[in-house]
Amino acid sequence: MATPLSASAALSALRGEGVNVVEVGSWRTHNRAGHGAWGPMHGVMIHHTVTEGTAHSVAICRDGYSTLPGPLCHGVIDKAGTVHMVGWGRANHAGLGDDDVLAAVIAERPVPADNEANTDGNSRFYGFECINLGDNVDPWPEVQVEAIARAAAGLCRAHGWGAESVIGHHEWQPGKVDPRGPIGKKGGPALTMAKIRARVAELLDDKPSKPSTPSKPSTPAKPTYTPPAFPKGLAPNKATPSAKGLQRALKAAGYLAKSVAEADNYGPRTQAAVAKFHNAHPTYRAAGVNYDPAIGPKGWAALHRLAYGK
Repeated sequence: MATPLSASAALSALRGEGVNVVEVGSWRTHNRAGHGAWGPMHGVMIHHTVTEGTAHSVAICRDGYSTLPGPLCHGVIDKAGTVHMVGWGRANHAGLGDDDVLAAVIAERPVPADNEANTDGNSRFYGFECINLGDNVDPWPEVQVEAIARAAAGLCRAHGWGAESVIGHHEWQPGKVDPRGPIGKKGGPALTMAKIRARVAELLDDKPSKPSTPSKPSTPAKPTYTPPAFPKGLAPNKATPSAKGLQRALKAAGYLAKSVAEADNYGPRTQAAVAKFHNAHPTYRAAGVNYDPAIGPKGWAALHRLAYGK
């Protein structure tokens, strides 16, 4: 049980987890106030939109329909992994669900099969709508799945919750199927809430429950250590040159879980870890952006000094 986060606290929680966030209009005050309670909060609920296209999906989730006024969630997670904040406060996303499921979420134990719709979920859960057709064919890009886990982990971390506080709409309300579909490509492995919760658990184990946010950019340079030369051409979504050296440095500095397998490809997890480094050391982040997944020569040197400097 928890008092709802303020809009500013929620924004800090998401960005502190390395999530790229876009603020849509007056989202901080856009809600269903006067149509039911908002809080106490118990968890995070994940949905799919049954729409395609970012602008179209965000507009629907913000404004709703004549029969179901918006906001229809708090944040919309697009296929590129960006979270578009469309509302804060009570939102029409969860509807009525199973009180036995709520009890399990509160106790942070595995949820039972839902077979009732007797409890208001709009007052008790934060909600993220994720852009996907929901036809069990439309694939979920890995970067989107990672953003889902990071958004959920950010709110869980802010409240001191564990991964069992994150559920899918289908686990809450009988007859719902979201979220579902293959990961990465058509025919890929199925997206499941068990996989999302496992990633949330990894993220929560990866750093302290209260992330530090230095008031001034810190410079981790230590003069007694000379970093290796920056691999020319190292960039997101490329496998040449290999990203393994970057991944090892990120692990040594505490920005990438040690359980993550090293690979040549500069993939979504490596990108998210680099963004975490940039959030802690904004001096090396690209100007004017909040989420920078690319490491440059100066950031590379600073990261290696932080990881291996004596």
